[in-house]
Amino acid sequence: MTLFGFRSRPDFQQSLFFSVVVHLFLFFILTNVNALAQRQQNFLTQQETPASTEAQRQPIQEETSSIKTTLEQLVAALDVMQDAYFEQWLGTWPTSTDWTAAVLNTHVSAAISSLTSAPLELLFSSSKAQEALAHENLIDRYFDHISAFYFGENAFGLRNQAFDDMMWVVLGWLESIKFQNLHSELHYASVNHTMHQSWHGTQLRRPAAHRVRVFYELASQGWDDSLCRGGMVWSPYLSPYKNAVTNELFISASIGMYLYFPGDPINSPFLAADRGKSASKYGRHDPTHLAAAAKAYQWLKDSNMTGFGGLYADGFHIRGWRSTQHPGTRQCDVLNTMLYTYNQGIVLSGLRGLWLATNSKEYLRDGHELVRNVIRATGWPNVSSRWAGLGRGGVLEEICDSSGDCSQDSHTFKGIFFHHLAEFCRSLSPEDERLIVHLAERDGQDRKSLFRWHQAKCSGYRPWIELNANAALMTRNEEGKFGMWWGRPYPDAEPAFIETATLPFGAVDYSNFGDRAEGSEQLVGLLKRQQYGNTAFFDKLQDNLKSGPASVKSFQPKYTTSKHPFEAKETKNTFDVNYRGRGRTVETQSGGLAVLRALYQWKTSSFLD
Repeated sequence: MTLFGFRSRPDFQQSLFFSVVVHLFLFFILTNVNALAQRQQNFLTQQETPASTEAQRQPIQEETSSIKTTLEQLVAALDVMQDAYFEQWLGTWPTSTDWTAAVLNTHVSAAISSLTSAPLELLFSSSKAQEALAHENLIDRYFDHISAFYFGENAFGLRNQAFDDMMWVVLGWLESIKFQNLHSELHYASVNHTMHQSWHGTQLRRPAAHRVRVFYELASQGWDDSLCRGGMVWSPYLSPYKNAVTNELFISASIGMYLYFPGDPINSPFLAADRGKSASKYGRHDPTHLAAAAKAYQWLKDSNMTGFGGLYADGFHIRGWRSTQHPGTRQCDVLNTMLYTYNQGIVLSGLRGLWLATNSKEYLRDGHELVRNVIRATGWPNVSSRWAGLGRGGVLEEICDSSGDCSQDSHTFKGIFFHHLAEFCRSLSPEDERLIVHLAERDGQDRKSLFRWHQAKCSGYRPWIELNANAALMTRNEEGKFGMWWGRPYPDAEPAFIETATLPFGAVDYSNFGDRAEGSEQLVGLLKRQQYGNTAFFDKLQDNLKSGPASVKSFQPKYTTSKHPFEAKETKNTFDVNYRGRGRTVETQSGGLAVLRALYQWKTSSFLD
């Protein structure tokens, strides 16, 4: 035998053969040991043996499949919302209102933040080069919509609306700025490090920051110390109403300004004399914003605005108020006990931000208590169909869902709740990580250990979120449009047996009945009268309010399946409760998008599995 050009003896051949076999065997063993050591520990168990390797891979594959399914459902929800409702040439969703459009803009930015963080193999099955191009095309498509909305948004009209309307604008463009920073850092910072180039979309950061600054300064004028010892007034055009939504928005907007506002170098085009001077007194991490958020949350916490089950009621009137010359008691002493889902959510992102800025555990603890109160108010973990305050059988509902009387405003509420819940429990972004280092250098406090405690608490919410996501998915029609009422099984039985929700005692439902609601005579101005086909139902509801808690089960309105103008088809052979009232809208679509994004976040975050 010849080996490497040399003739070898038989005993040498045997020795060499044995040596090669031994080395191959050792290499095989060490390779597998090393591979085993590199596996994620959360997939290992104490009972693990080499024989169970194949069995251990199966759960991983199933989990990957589950994540991919949710991601595909999320992309489909976004596709339908933008294809069916967004008009590129107008730069907006024509069927939305000014403030709901600002919320829709927020949802799109948040959704593509999830998409830019998604592994490419979950979205595509082509080659790596094709995946990268397809991924960027997907992101660019929806960011083009956001860019178009910057010009399509009714920014001039919104400046003259209520203070809460203005702050939806602030939150929407802060969310866009956060996305721009995230996408640029994940996909461009390392590649273009030597050229110091960021993603082209960050060109929108300056105009977005300018709009944020203008609207924040306008909205901040709603803070009022003359009544109730502080708090934001809902609207400058109405009698004083210090409500949950406006104050929670001010908290979340203020801390968002502190954490993510990049500064505004743009001078106002309406103040030519100021040209060449600083455009704003605010810069990055301005302590004025942090102080405003902390003060506003303390006022809200001390206001006793919580009612049933520790949930935030709608807001306070001032007893005896007639005018600024005759202010009555000057105290927030008439509480409207009405419950809406979004009043339980908006403050959550603010509480996360306050923790991040201060490292105070109290903010996170308060947030978790509020989330637990909401979950209990859906009846969770029971599956009973009995109304529990904000839902039944664990599924979140508006009080107006079961009667089909939800206004356009209310169609937006559940999506807002799930967006801010997701923000409350969101993992740290690279931008957050850098901020933590910066703040630790300043105050010497470690935030990572407290954040791990927080995320461990958040992980327990996944089953409830998954239940709600599946309930929302069941409302989709043939076109993939989501309905408003998630709490009704499909396909449905006779509609006559629907148990309608109950209003809290003393509640006035301004969002759904506007100036037709009992006790709303002084709240005119921006409140728009809603049109309803079943006035007899509303009249009986008001009669019931006068005598105590409203239970409308005994006078259930007559349902119809008449086609809503926003709908293209009707369901055949099945009663669809989501064809009642306004039907399926861009706002109900955003609710489905938001809850799916929340579920995707819980499935993919390392501390939330």
